[in-house]
Amino acid sequence: MIYEYSYLQDFIRKVFLAIGCPEQDALLASKVLISADLRGVDSHGTARLSGYVRLYDNGRLNPNPQIKIVHETPSTAVIDGDKGLGLVVAPHAMKVAMEKANNVGSGWISVQNSNHFGIAGFHAMMALENDMIGWAMTNAAPLVTPTFSKEKLLGTNPIAVAVPAEKNPAFVADFASTAVAYGKMEILQRKGSPAPIGWVQDKEGNPTDDSNAVKNGGALLPLGGDREHGSHKGYGLGAIVDIFSGVLSGANFGPWVPPFATAGFMAAGEQVGKGTGHFLGAMRIDGFRPAADFKADMDRWIDRFHAAPAVDGQKVLVPGDPERELEAERKANGINLLEPVVNDLKGLADRFGIEF
Repeated sequence: MIYEYSYLQDFIRKVFLAIGCPEQDALLASKVLISADLRGVDSHGTARLSGYVRLYDNGRLNPNPQIKIVHETPSTAVIDGDKGLGLVVAPHAMKVAMEKANNVGSGWISVQNSNHFGIAGFHAMMALENDMIGWAMTNAAPLVTPTFSKEKLLGTNPIAVAVPAEKNPAFVADFASTAVAYGKMEILQRKGSPAPIGWVQDKEGNPTDDSNAVKNGGALLPLGGDREHGSHKGYGLGAIVDIFSGVLSGANFGPWVPPFATAGFMAAGEQVGKGTGHFLGAMRIDGFRPAADFKADMDRWIDRFHAAPAVDGQKVLVPGDPERELEAERKANGINLLEPVVNDLKGLADRFGIEF
């Protein structure tokens, strides 16, 4: 079914209010979630709403957190999210990063005691309006094997970097360090479709097209899929995100990162830190060169890549292009939700007495 994005965002806001979020936090969280749907990251948008409610039901989500800085220097800080919505904690941390960047040129914030923060790109893009380059990354529940491993030790661990230009739209790279985000597997599960080879392995470490493989003891694969196709590089990227987000902040890391509700299990298990960890940064462009000169060169960079000859039937894109085009289309024509997602939303509406 197709829904107007503003209608879905308002419904999301009402659900977050129903579990006890303050109005301002509920509005912000709804903006982060709907931004995923608008940008085509359906796995991290409205489809995740019931998962946050399950975190709340299991006592793992504080709807009204007292977010605080627990350690800082002029350019760095550690923030404790007080088990709050990562959808709220991460934007708070990015604001601190930008404040520090304003003061000393760059700001780098590691976050502990948080939860799933939605799409990384939303948080990185916050820096754009201030002529800053934004960074955002987070660790996640262990669903991913290192190269040659049978054991799940890492999350999908995304990285996002947003870079402003002058006349062109911003460069926005936002990607998981795995062959695919787990949410894409959930979409295949809802459709009853197989997964492409290279996305997952079974519990014995063999390639499989079973979209339920992770639930059946298998694992997601790092970006690259196997060693011959560069999975060691995806493994390295995921490890960097985990160290910056978890080890550096004092959050959980590696196999101890607590699961999100969609991971197929809820118990957090053994803990080596506090909650889920994030890492966010803001770099003031004029800390390196005049912002106008940099953005003019970014325009030239983007224009040159767009002008590259493409293979038949294709065009050369710059990171951020597909998401921006889809956002314009979905704002105009609505967002198509799969039937299982609609049923989830109807269940939430019935539970909280909200019209849907």
